[in-house]
Amino acid sequence: MTEKIYEYKDANDWYLGTCGEFNYLTCFGDDDHYEGARRRFYQLLERLSLEGLQVHVVKYGSAFSFLNFLVQIINEKFGRKLSVVQHKGAVLMMDGQQIVDIHLPQDGVVAETFFGQGDLPTAVGDTILIATQNEGKTAEFRQFFEKLGYKVENLNDYPDLPDVAETGVTFEENARLKAETIANLTGKMVLADDSGLKVDKLGGMPGVWSARFSGPDATDARNNAKLLHELAMVFEPKDRSAQFHCTLVVAAPNVDSLVVEADWDGYIATVPQGENGFGYDPLFLVGETGRTAAQLSLEEKNSQSHRAQALKKLLEVFPAWQEQNLKHF
Repeated sequence: MTEKIYEYKDANDWYLGTCGEFNYLTCFGDDDHYEGARRRFYQLLERLSLEGLQVHVVKYGSAFSFLNFLVQIINEKFGRKLSVVQHKGAVLMMDGQQIVDIHLPQDGVVAETFFGQGDLPTAVGDTILIATQNEGKTAEFRQFFEKLGYKVENLNDYPDLPDVAETGVTFEENARLKAETIANLTGKMVLADDSGLKVDKLGGMPGVWSARFSGPDATDARNNAKLLHELAMVFEPKDRSAQFHCTLVVAAPNVDSLVVEADWDGYIATVPQGENGFGYDPLFLVGETGRTAAQLSLEEKNSQSHRAQALKKLLEVFPAWQEQNLKHF
């Protein structure tokens, strides 16, 4: 029987793996990347007393991504239940509540930063603060960041923080305002998003004003009614093209913010359809499906929406960005 081949690939990392009779690692790229991968590979397998993992590194960008790839194979092939957690600059290998291995950056970490003042904390794991009070949106981000070993908080955990006025004229400006302002106020890593509907015939409107398109007292129903009014004389479906847009910004004090964005292509219907979703969902015809976003189940929407696509992009670049900035967190 042919041995299973494992693969992980994103913008910065590309690994192939299988199992054989002995441990073996090969690597393309420069010596520094090979040394980092080699050290983590053999250290982990020696600590776990495992034999037979064979890996080829095509691109190496993040120790966290590399260790997650190894854990995937180990858990499946050897029946382990390992997980990877990032904490204060270190990457911890966990077996349930037991730490079985620790991987440190080349220049180590400051003990007081890692342990905190006083005793070792009873719980480990870095935290990211989501710049929203919406628990539904928080749950969506929590599902994503728990895969990266992070605990997730939102603004409901910080009731004394001031509101951040979204005075930007682009999605990125508004998301940066929220993420960077709150990061500087709290000293934490913060994620903020700004999303909206862009209609090509309206020059990209309502855009950043999507939530208040119909005025200060805007509601979903009023916004949808105004959109239909603006397009009342546009009859050809192809001329009613639009995109739901999402920009995500991750910020932390004293580092350059990480920005990703994504669009969900579609058209504006002539009448609302569907009972699910919110906002402009009843008018947004998804691609060429003939169904509006409000006619999709929550699972269908979350698998293809603008936010889902942005999160997928974030997953590809976040580990390398976080690792490059470990000393600041």
